[in-house]
Amino acid sequence: SLVRRISFGLTGLPPSPEDVKRFRQNFDAHPDATLEAYAEQLMGSPHYGEHFGWRWLDVARYADTAGFANDYSRPNAWRVRDYVVRAFNDDLPYDQFVRQQIAGDEIDDKNIENLIATGFLRMGPWEQTSMSVFKETRGQWLDDVTDTVGQAFLAHSMLCCKCHDH
Repeated sequence: SLVRRISFGLTGLPPSPEDVKRFRQNFDAHPDATLEAYAEQLMGSPHYGEHFGWRWLDVARYADTAGFANDYSRPNAWRVRDYVVRAFNDDLPYDQFVRQQIAGDEIDDKNIENLIATGFLRMGPWEQTSMSVFKETRGQWLDDVTDTVGQAFLAHSMLCCKCHDH
């Protein structure tokens, strides 16, 4: 059950029968080394980044469509998804991960990873209809982006900033 818990915890997938067999054979003689080696193996798997990236993409409100009534397709949204998976699999330092997503285009607009990362700012729902004034809708969208940045990186809503300056 330990090998299953580690595997599901780090990759979201069950261990292979071969991994279970190898783990059981080595664990009794060298428990710490066996745990460490298996965890390293799993964290070196592309499934590690997929599993943990999925959690971040939920925070970032990733979607392949814009949501709401229009729900138009975002044909390049997959680039943001793949960036996040790569960042986890490559052990990108958290401070760089944050900077790239918030201001990557301002840091270095020639770096394609920076440009893709800022797709984080476009992941929320967007609805512009003929019933709404564009300037007002854009203001609501910018409020939403600001709030998402606050919730994702500061664990605090930024909606109060609309009325208060504390």
